[in-house]
Amino acid sequence: MMGETSGLGMMDSVILATGGYDHTIKLWQAASGTCTRTMQHADSQVNALRITPDRQLLASAGYQHIRMYDFVSNNPNPVINCEGVSKNVVEVGFHEQGKWMFTGGEDSTARIWDLRSRSNLQCQRIFQVSAPVTCVCLHPNQGELIVGDQSGVVHIWDLRTDHNEQLVPAGNNDSSIQSLDIDCQSQRLAAVNSLGTCYIWQLSDASNSSPEVIPAETTPPPPSPPRVTKATPTHKMAAHGSYALRCVFSPDCKLLATTSADQTARIWNTEDFTLVRELGTSNQRWVWDAAFTLDSKYLLTASSDGAARLWNIDSGEVEREYSGHQKAITSLAFCDVGVSTSSNSPTSTTAPVIATE
Repeated sequence: MMGETSGLGMMDSVILATGGYDHTIKLWQAASGTCTRTMQHADSQVNALRITPDRQLLASAGYQHIRMYDFVSNNPNPVINCEGVSKNVVEVGFHEQGKWMFTGGEDSTARIWDLRSRSNLQCQRIFQVSAPVTCVCLHPNQGELIVGDQSGVVHIWDLRTDHNEQLVPAGNNDSSIQSLDIDCQSQRLAAVNSLGTCYIWQLSDASNSSPEVIPAETTPPPPSPPRVTKATPTHKMAAHGSYALRCVFSPDCKLLATTSADQTARIWNTEDFTLVRELGTSNQRWVWDAAFTLDSKYLLTASSDGAARLWNIDSGEVEREYSGHQKAITSLAFCDVGVSTSSNSPTSTTAPVIATE
């Protein structure tokens, strides 16, 4: 690894951050593999990393806290530190316009945080479930949180009505839901569990699924309150032979990536969920996290061997390796568009891709 360079400039088109068990967060030049900055994450491993939609801050989730780091300065320490959570925080993400933040944790809650005063984060709302929360994702409609828990249940929490519904994957046998994602077209929900099984649901807006036909001369009734998205199971597959860790849809919605303790990331075709490619090296061990580039041609992975990798999906080859962590990398955050328009998957037709010389 080359020596560290100056901090990230806000005109940079690509942001790559990694964090893990060595209590540090590193920023990288994605094209060269050069580490540009190391930030301290004291007293805790890094469970999740997310970039704010305005690209100003990097949020990290850890044991009993959420921290935010400033991209603009060279400050190695968090500029915002929220310690008001009783147990491990495993997930963090943002409303697409940065109005609020969501988290999930082992205290069996998903939480909404007010970001209007970033110097004093306030928890606005709490969604309580009966088992430790393992993963959370935000529906692209910005009105529902999808929450997975350790008992194997998927919860859909409607933030507008506070109503919630449960999805219990068929044959799950109480296996922990490890990761959730919704494609950018809001058509599919994916979940993976601790047995390596992947579940797919087809999504539809329940409030519009059976529109009522009203005669023209009749005064229409007032609109009914929005209801929770309807999810219909469509696929169940043995994605991996052991513990699955992450699932993520590609920005073009044509691919799904899953990662596992079996030392691989696998790429699936979303038309029929057949295997397209297996990505793996002999020494990478557990593959904890993954993110697609905006053109859906490359996948970034984070692994227990202390390295992140950039994979060419067509060839299955490693194009870049990001080495420098002393222990397992458990999370990465990636953005290759000037301004993110989603907390999960930035979308743009003009964003540059990572150059692979």
